[in-house]
Amino acid sequence: MTSDMTAVSEGRRSTSPALAAALAVLAVAAATIAGAWYFQLVLDMRPCPLCLEQRYIYYFAIPLAALTALAAGKSAPRWLLVGGFAILALAALGNALLGTYHAGVEWKFWPGPADCTGPVGNLGSAGTLLDRLDTVKVVMCDEVQWSFLGLSLAGYNVLISLLMAAIAVWGLARSTKQS
Repeated sequence: MTSDMTAVSEGRRSTSPALAAALAVLAVAAATIAGAWYFQLVLDMRPCPLCLEQRYIYYFAIPLAALTALAAGKSAPRWLLVGGFAILALAALGNALLGTYHAGVEWKFWPGPADCTGPVGNLGSAGTLLDRLDTVKVVMCDEVQWSFLGLSLAGYNVLISLLMAAIAVWGLARSTKQS
């Protein structure tokens, strides 16, 4: 083996599983929110209120995963890594539940929030209605704007959130085994 190959393989061995897990959660969260912004800003798909709520986890997970990765890279105390991964896992599972709720609203399994489902009421006079139609685009939570292979963006959010939770649980398990 050449010295370059030895240095690469030693570098791989020195990467802790906790660091790898934190970086993976960071990458998944960053890619997901970038995708959401792409759909909104490039494809002009405006998010509904439930879609916006599902983004909160990513805004929270990106800095927390970065801090957890930094802590893992600096050989921080085990309790700090365990805490970071536990919070990431619980937040991702909570987001999976919110995504499941939103997908159920889209499939009409249950009613959604009153502010973004059902008929639009109390629009005022015809003149006010015309003025509002020029400035407001109402995005309903119970209408699927995009789907692929039968899953809407809410459905994909469930899968992505479960993936993030699984990675965080793996990092948590590996962090508790460190000596």
